Amino acid sequence: MQFLADADLSLSQALRDIHRRAVEQPIEGRVADYIPALATVDPIRCGIAFATLDGEVHTAGDAELPFSIQSISKVFGLVLAMQRMGDGLWRRVGMEPSGQPFNSIVQLEWEHGIPRNPFINAGAILVADTLVSHFSSSRQAFLSFVRRLAGSE
Repeated sequence: MQFLADADLSLSQALRDIHRRAVEQPIEGRVADYIPALATVDPIRCGIAFATLDGEVHTAGDAELPFSIQSISKVFGLVLAMQRMGDGLWRRVGMEPSGQPFNSIVQLEWEHGIPRNPFINAGAILVADTLVSHFSSSRQAFLSFVRRLAGSE
């Protein structure tokens, strides 16, 4: 049991070290002000969290502050669609990198309307369409799914 306690301490310390190194880096770039939920975010905020398979959560920095998940939501939508459709989803959306910006639609023409992957915007829209067509209340199904995963309303 002592080994597990030492491992937890080491993981917590590793996260604190990673966080410290991250915040020591010079701030480059700018906040995405074209997205209202991000426009007012303080660029010095930095948090990191790690959950082990047995449910232990380790955090460092600003990990307890709420934040807008933006494109992270694409992962949750994909998982929910996969639960409902299984591998049939892959007939409508690919699994390959696009080599294009996340918001590009030029590749849709080249590939006859099938998005390259579910994480570019065209693919995420297709996944959202799948959710709408497979749930009577897709918004509520999605929120319930994410809340269940987060263990929080």
